[in-house]
Amino acid sequence: MPHINRTMTAREWAMLLALSVLWGGSFFFAGVALKELPPFTVVALRVGIAAVVLNIVVRACGLEVPRSRAVWAAFFGMGLLNNAIPFSLIAWGQTHIASGLAAILNATTPLSTVVVAHFLTRDEKMTANRAAGVLIGLAGVVLMIGPEALKGIGTNVLAQLAVLLASIVYAFAGVYGRRFKGMAVAPMVTAMGQVTASSVMLVPVALLVDRPWTLPTPSLTASGAILCFAVLSTALAYVIYFRLLASAGATNLLLVTFLNPVGAILLGSFVLGERLDANHFLGMALIGAGLAAIDGRLLKRIMQSGGAARR
Repeated sequence: MPHINRTMTAREWAMLLALSVLWGGSFFFAGVALKELPPFTVVALRVGIAAVVLNIVVRACGLEVPRSRAVWAAFFGMGLLNNAIPFSLIAWGQTHIASGLAAILNATTPLSTVVVAHFLTRDEKMTANRAAGVLIGLAGVVLMIGPEALKGIGTNVLAQLAVLLASIVYAFAGVYGRRFKGMAVAPMVTAMGQVTASSVMLVPVALLVDRPWTLPTPSLTASGAILCFAVLSTALAYVIYFRLLASAGATNLLLVTFLNPVGAILLGSFVLGERLDANHFLGMALIGAGLAAIDGRLLKRIMQSGGAARR
């Protein structure tokens, strides 16, 4: 088995940053859509539109769609763990708690992933620098989002627990999804299969629970948010996700949840003209320090230079 418990390449870090921007915007898009539509409908539209887009792209690229029952069973397992359960929990949670608090709770995913991967894999074991980096990065997320987001802690406990549970499920999904590399399924095909399976599971639930045909027609703003949610934060994001999962491993990949708030805040600054405060920069610095600790290369160089100086 290849050794995945390693530092990431510059290309993988660039992909991780791109994924953070795509997923950082998802909290914004969800917040806009949830003002007019119920959670299951938003989630079903997200995966349904993404499935249509990716099916078209896969066929346009001439990629082969698997027919194996084992592969499709894996698609449904991944769709359940990586989309159906966490998307629904987070969407419902965001109807009761602030997006900032949801982002902080979601940023606990690497903590869960370090533990889950340690026990369920042979090549992604916990190390001291990873554990320290995760804690530093989580502190940076809390600082960057701001103390005002923590005011909701203690209220709407079920909504908070729902987002925390989603983070734990994401950790299991990251480990579960490693199997697609062994199945020799292309990342774009894996992304297509996952969201297709998710649509099969979620669309009937939305029809049964929300009865969307009885809802008012969403505004252009909400419709645009859903389209961006589906195409950018889901279809494109999952192509990058599965490429990273195959090469960098689950623990490295799910560091993206630390960067998601960074992406969201930077998007707000550049797109909406929102002001960046000192806590944003300090939080980003802590996140950078946490990622550097997990990556390990900088620490190794410091130790090597220190050893050379002593000699």
